[in-house]
Amino acid sequence: MISPLAHAGRMQIDLKKLPNLPGYTFPEYKEHHHKAPGFDFIGGQRVEMKEGLTHDRPKMVRAVKIPQTARVGTTFPQSTMKECHSAREAKDYDHLPAWDALDRHVLRFYGFFKEAVVESNFENHRVRKCVIFYYLEDDTMHISEPKEDNSGIAQGTLVRRHRFPGPGGTYIQPKDIKVGQELTVYGKVIKVCDCDAFSRNYYDSIGSAQPGPVDHHPDPYKELRDDARVRVAAQARTYEKLYREVQLGGGHINENMQQFMENDRQVCRFFAVLDDVATEQYERRPFTILYFLSNDTVEIRERYPLNCGRDNFPIFLKRTKLARGKTEARGPQDGPQKEADCVQVTDFSIGGDIDLIHHSFQIYDADDFTRAYFKSQLGIELGEKVDVSIQQRSVPKPPTPPYTGYGSWDDSMSSVLHLIPKVPRKDFHKLYNNDGKILRFTAKFANPKSEDADRFFVINFHLFDDTMSIHEPPQRNTGIVTGRFLEKGVHLNQATGNLFTPEDFMPGNVVKVFNHELLIMDMDKYTRKYLTTGNPTTVNLQAVLEKLRESMRQQFPLVRDIFRRFDTDHNGVITLQEFKQALRKYGFQMTESEVHIIMRHFDTLKDGQVTYNEFCDALLDEDYTTQMLKTKPGLDQSVDSSYSARAEQKGQERAETEKIRKATKEIGDVMYKHTGAMQKLFKEFTHLTHQPYVTCEQVHSALAKIGYVFPLEDIQRCILFIVPEADLDCIDYVHFVKSLVACYHDLSASR
Repeated sequence: MISPLAHAGRMQIDLKKLPNLPGYTFPEYKEHHHKAPGFDFIGGQRVEMKEGLTHDRPKMVRAVKIPQTARVGTTFPQSTMKECHSAREAKDYDHLPAWDALDRHVLRFYGFFKEAVVESNFENHRVRKCVIFYYLEDDTMHISEPKEDNSGIAQGTLVRRHRFPGPGGTYIQPKDIKVGQELTVYGKVIKVCDCDAFSRNYYDSIGSAQPGPVDHHPDPYKELRDDARVRVAAQARTYEKLYREVQLGGGHINENMQQFMENDRQVCRFFAVLDDVATEQYERRPFTILYFLSNDTVEIRERYPLNCGRDNFPIFLKRTKLARGKTEARGPQDGPQKEADCVQVTDFSIGGDIDLIHHSFQIYDADDFTRAYFKSQLGIELGEKVDVSIQQRSVPKPPTPPYTGYGSWDDSMSSVLHLIPKVPRKDFHKLYNNDGKILRFTAKFANPKSEDADRFFVINFHLFDDTMSIHEPPQRNTGIVTGRFLEKGVHLNQATGNLFTPEDFMPGNVVKVFNHELLIMDMDKYTRKYLTTGNPTTVNLQAVLEKLRESMRQQFPLVRDIFRRFDTDHNGVITLQEFKQALRKYGFQMTESEVHIIMRHFDTLKDGQVTYNEFCDALLDEDYTTQMLKTKPGLDQSVDSSYSARAEQKGQERAETEKIRKATKEIGDVMYKHTGAMQKLFKEFTHLTHQPYVTCEQVHSALAKIGYVFPLEDIQRCILFIVPEADLDCIDYVHFVKSLVACYHDLSASR
């Protein structure tokens, strides 16, 4: 009898043997019917999905997912395949190719290996330090050895970059490298001693922390070399020892060269002065004394002050050895000069005197190297700099000779100030601003004779050239010829000894000209206003406005041409500065408040600037009105301080706008017109930082390195104009350059 379990198994086998005919098969429900693609785009990178198509499938890693902001707030319709495609939870990571996610991520380990030395009695092995680099993007490695001076070994790259074979026919992975363990590479056993901070952080992030650093194995040969460098001879090398060596057939092959080898190109420099009393005029001559430590020789150079009158031969004493005290001529039979009798470096001190070649030099300073050498090698602290300058004799300035009265004052002063008289320069600002301004004063004789007691004078002072004239009005029955008393010219006030000024003619003062003393009695109303307030005239602003309109109408036939003439920066409005220039063009000398009143009449919107429509309304009359003989509204002559502030602010804003426009146009020309400038700029950014963000100072530096120098303020204006929401300390330079090129044609050139 067959058990039920065996019968069920037999039924399963029978079901599998059913023929593939209609009615004998069960339906299969698939959720995906697409064909698997060979390539795909992951994170914007083209990735091969199938293995064996062209090469092995690239290494994929998990990376933090970049938030997608393009579809925030977008709603999609419900899918008809909702039963088959259930909603997926949002992932916080992406699978990206390693060469994209781990670009420039390198692990660095420090280690050493022993190399056998077979032909040496001092050592049997040598320890060689090396650095192991592991590139996470493609699992390649390379090993380099730090270079050491005078090692005699070819150092640098030991193993070039490629994938190192590992145990079991695989390649070395990051998990195979541990601090404190040994790594076998092509028969060499490398002991890993330490790794850098980035590598430790990487291993901590994957949950496999690296052990602590391990000490390097000592190198006996290196210790022997280091010990030889600091070891000194047991017995000092003396002249007697050298003599005995020569007698025995040996001796030092570099005799007298030890000092040269140790102190070559080391020179102590002292600054000194020499009081020269041999000349007719006492003189303090500056010198530089050079002491060469390589062979204890001395050279003296003279420093010639400007306009000293001496021939420029700086070598005062050629480099040689000097004896202390007085120098005596030595013949061939006298033998060489003993070292003990020659000048040594310890004989120099700041503030002291030293006798060299029959001259006494006073040392007052030394350079930085000399001070450091005395302190470190000799243990002597040099003193501070001594002031040896001689106080120059103050020569009093000769007095200006008195004005003789011949010719003009400017011509006479030109002969005093210049050896060859020059044509005096005129003050055109004074001539322009004070043209037609005359101050008038009344005067009489201060100590008159009986027949001159009733004489009366009018003094005219012309402000544009400081000239003065005196006129005597006619009087009846005086018996004196009246009229011109003094010709117009620049005259001297004999009471003060200076030229006349408006302050000399104040009522009550006494002026003296050509030996005539005049007592100032009074002044006219115009003069009194000028001396008290500085604004002597009350301008009829309504008349000025009408004259300004008439002058503008006569300038050009079209109002458009008149407006363009005064809109100098062609920005479509007339600012306060441009309005002042227009008034000066027609010869109106007005104060700031009067200019604001005239401009406010043109500015109907009262926004601090005059547009073209406002200019036309103020300048032109209406062609047809329902009211006959309709006139324009009168001029409001009240002072509005708020409008003055708005006009000043608008002028500053327009000036800043023009600067922004100019800076953006110039920087845009570099990116748009010069081929390759954008690639060069991006290359400089990658050298400055590995992040996609730069600072404004880095943009300024990168532009300067590719040959385009702009002020830092202009670069800030351009960045804030192109990307208003940008942070000057964190600028997305790719977005900035793209926006700059895209909006290049939005800023047309000014016509």
